[in-house]
Amino acid sequence: MLKTVLQLIIFAIVFLAVTAYQELGMLADDGQASAPYFSLPVLEQPTQRVSIKSLQGQQSVVYFFAPWCSICRYSMPNLNKLHEAGKVNAVAIALDFENKDAVSAFVDDLSLSMPVLLGNRSTASDYKVKAYPTYYVLSDDLKVVERSVGYSSELGIRARL
Repeated sequence: MLKTVLQLIIFAIVFLAVTAYQELGMLADDGQASAPYFSLPVLEQPTQRVSIKSLQGQQSVVYFFAPWCSICRYSMPNLNKLHEAGKVNAVAIALDFENKDAVSAFVDDLSLSMPVLLGNRSTASDYKVKAYPTYYVLSDDLKVVERSVGYSSELGIRARL
């Protein structure tokens, strides 16, 4: 029994250390820093653009993904479910993709209903995205209040709101 408890404690410490390491270099989540500006084309209608200003006035999740990312494939439906239920305003930004068709196939395969935007290297740099998925929770005045890298369950997302 003691051995099992010790193993769980070691696992928790390693998990927390890896999480902290992954979050190094991300935007500060102290509620003081404004989220970087973006104005990006919408996947379904590339002539239409969405800017960060459209998120103002409501707490929002900005979720960065790549269509080849297997963790994104399992994590995005959790966020989409919360978005559909009206629990969170969410926007997904595709990065590191070969072409628009690859993003469309990924989105269609997951039946995502949240808005999906086509990001670029500048967006990735501005938001300091180094791994997928990466997401930020923004306050209603567009300040970064939470951040995370990797898989997130519905419960994990709700806990960050």
